[in-house]
Amino acid sequence: MASPAQDLGPVLDKDGVRLTVDDAIATVTLTNPAKRNAQSPALWRALAEAGRQLPGSVRVVVLRAEGRSFSAGLDRQMFTPEGIEGEPTFIDLARSGDGELDASIAEFQEGFTWWRRSDIVSIAAVQGHAIGAGFQLALACDLRVVADDVQFAMRETSLGLVPDLTGTYPLLSLVGYARALEICATGRAVPAEESVTIGLANLAVPGDQLDAAVQDLASALLGAPRDAVIETKALLRGAQGRSYDDQRAAERAAQARRLRDLAGLGE
Repeated sequence: MASPAQDLGPVLDKDGVRLTVDDAIATVTLTNPAKRNAQSPALWRALAEAGRQLPGSVRVVVLRAEGRSFSAGLDRQMFTPEGIEGEPTFIDLARSGDGELDASIAEFQEGFTWWRRSDIVSIAAVQGHAIGAGFQLALACDLRVVADDVQFAMRETSLGLVPDLTGTYPLLSLVGYARALEICATGRAVPAEESVTIGLANLAVPGDQLDAAVQDLASALLGAPRDAVIETKALLRGAQGRSYDDQRAAERAAQARRLRDLAGLGE
């Protein structure tokens, strides 16, 4: 895929992650196609840093990847006794105390948490393999547009692990308990057509149309006033944790804020 922001200087370019900004649209690109954008703690730290460096003008964030695969999951070196230079091995992590182990995993998760911030809408453009951590990174975004060759797979359980990079919550929300369990426990591949049918993806397109489809969606998202999008996103995200009557009350409160703002009476 050709980068939609290729003529812009990067705000961040390190450890397999590049951030570019074009006014209201930011693009985060995974830049290690030779390793199928395999993930490591350094990449997760770079993703977290990209979130911290987003300018306030940004309304839409596009997540994309160079090469034939979106992300093949964890760097296999993490499974070796030697691990990755400068990083704790899985054995080191297992031997650490409860608090230290929890803090390490929490730090890993930080690269996956900011994509659902209320002030932005994030879109994952996914092609080829999105496996394990790659699947979870795509799930971290609000929306997903996929190429027709996409293969989602949650392989952690097959490796004796669990999905721990924030993927279980959105997966369950999108496809329901029974299907989420089946996808995780079997580790099977979910292709493009099925991903749209079950709600994992918003749209599937031929691979050579992926960038254009994502840009069209990003432009459409910019059509509505920013504050209205922020309020609507907050309403939808909070709905699952509220009763019907509580959601009605939340709608009333949000609409009151919008009406007063439009009338010039906002704080």
